[in-house]
Amino acid sequence: MSFMYEYIVQFRDTDAAGVVYFANIISMCHVAYEASLIASDIDLKSFVNNSEFAVPITHVSADFFKPLYCGDRIMIELTPQSIDSCGFEIKYRILADDDRIFATAITKHIAIDPLIRKRKDLPDILIRWLSTWS
Repeated sequence: MSFMYEYIVQFRDTDAAGVVYFANIISMCHVAYEASLIASDIDLKSFVNNSEFAVPITHVSADFFKPLYCGDRIMIELTPQSIDSCGFEIKYRILADDDRIFATAITKHIAIDPLIRKRKDLPDILIRWLSTWS
């Protein structure tokens, strides 16, 4: 089951032409990612300030199909999927109310030990998060 997040495009998301600046799509997706963590009872403060693991993004891509404007109400559909024992990817679809697709994006993440900066297995809280929204 995918996670759905409602978002209203903000003025700060747009460029001088009045449409969403391309890099801000990823920022909007990241807001949905954080909301999915919260919805899974993961405390963001302890998740980010954790000495046991960190989860950096290693790859980002996006495709754009229709422009988005300030004030547009969109749904961000987030579907995570395990890649291996250390990593996962999140597929995003940015949708209008009538299910038209404005954009799609993918982020890839790996778990690392923050002290030695080496890969490590995903922690249990992320495995549970993956099983909830996959």
